[in-house]
Amino acid sequence: MANDASTVFDLVILGGGSGGYAAALRGAQLGLDVALIEKDKVGGTCLHRGCIPTKALLHAGEIADQARESAQFGVKATFEGIDVPAVHKYKDEVISGLYKGLQGLVASRKVTYIEGEGRLSSPTSVDVNGQRIQGRHILLATGSVPKSLPGLEIDGNRIISSDHALVLDRVPKSAIVLGGGVIGVEFASAWKSFGSDITIIEGMKHLVPVEDENSSKLLERAFRKRGIKFNLGTFFQKAEYTADGVKVTLADGKEFEAEILLVAVGRGPVSQGLGYEEAGVAMDRGYVLVDEYMQTNVPTISAVGDLVPTLQLAHVGFAEGILVAERLAGLKTVPIDYDGVPRVTYCHPEVASVGITEAKAKEVYGADKVVALKYNLAGNGKSKILKTAGEIKLVQVKDGAVVGVHMVGDRMGEQVGEAQLVYNWEALPAEVAQLIHAHPTQNEALGEAHLALAGKPLHSHD
Repeated sequence: MANDASTVFDLVILGGGSGGYAAALRGAQLGLDVALIEKDKVGGTCLHRGCIPTKALLHAGEIADQARESAQFGVKATFEGIDVPAVHKYKDEVISGLYKGLQGLVASRKVTYIEGEGRLSSPTSVDVNGQRIQGRHILLATGSVPKSLPGLEIDGNRIISSDHALVLDRVPKSAIVLGGGVIGVEFASAWKSFGSDITIIEGMKHLVPVEDENSSKLLERAFRKRGIKFNLGTFFQKAEYTADGVKVTLADGKEFEAEILLVAVGRGPVSQGLGYEEAGVAMDRGYVLVDEYMQTNVPTISAVGDLVPTLQLAHVGFAEGILVAERLAGLKTVPIDYDGVPRVTYCHPEVASVGITEAKAKEVYGADKVVALKYNLAGNGKSKILKTAGEIKLVQVKDGAVVGVHMVGDRMGEQVGEAQLVYNWEALPAEVAQLIHAHPTQNEALGEAHLALAGKPLHSHD
């Protein structure tokens, strides 16, 4: 290994996904000399195989649904089908535009970008392309890949991961989606809009099981109405090929058959064979362990993003990367409150939340100290215009702040910004009720919910 000792960077980042490139951009902005090492494309999973392409597919599905259902709005339109190559062209153009913009940002900030497969070679160096890149500090940001279950082999043919699903050359006639979390319900929603017959298998007792139970039940009701089938509360046992598809057997013996099986049981960290353990980095089940400032047990090494056991969200990666860059630049930093991170599942209808669930609030504060209020979107003019159903649920500590906002309905992801402020600024319902929300908007529903919680409901019953 040739030792390039001519440069010692302030920060060497291994991985150019959300966490890595955010740290690079912020670090360079603060005057750090930064090297960013990426084996594939800057932008990582989120831009190329995750957030962006899946939301493009979901939007295409939304357009398909609108075409089918246009008559209810007095518009005569005909739905003729899905042009899969054209959908991929649209999706790829979105990705390409963002990718070019990101490449320009990295170059404009004078970040030294190194394309190649890097490996941690010491607490202060990374080996890549036959060179040893030295750094005063190393940031590990190697992300995650789709997981499977023991004995279930993802072959990319009939048993596929989300990576394969994003480039599938057809709309499957039928699909079993193994996993009812964010990834599973988003693909189930998009494929149903495209015309597939969908069955979701979820071992827990609800879809999107990390959300408030009320949100899960509302989504289940909406999926039933859309004709999306699901089986809850029984775990997967095995999958096998049939003459023209896949058969899935559950632990209770129940069987399901479809053309393809999408394995959507989460994502696991990319950490094996990269020199982390050899450098003394503490790990657990493949995850790199960090403190609240993203510092590992090795003083010169930090880690962020899907590689660490925090929320696997691109915006969490951004925040963690920025935190590390600012800490290394000598700025005062504040640990991330992960409960205060907005979470959105972009299915139809959308599920959005920030803060803690009612069940968690009762655990923390006591059942007698928790107040919950539901505001039905049926009372919201813009939601009626859009013909979307759902609710906004507020969880409050009695006589205190709102500690949870849970929303289900089309476009609720666009309302989570204000919900985030309500939670993170520890707002009282009466304080939010004083704010005037534009009419008619869906955002107004959030204001109406707080009016009701403050004891002065307008377009809702006492």
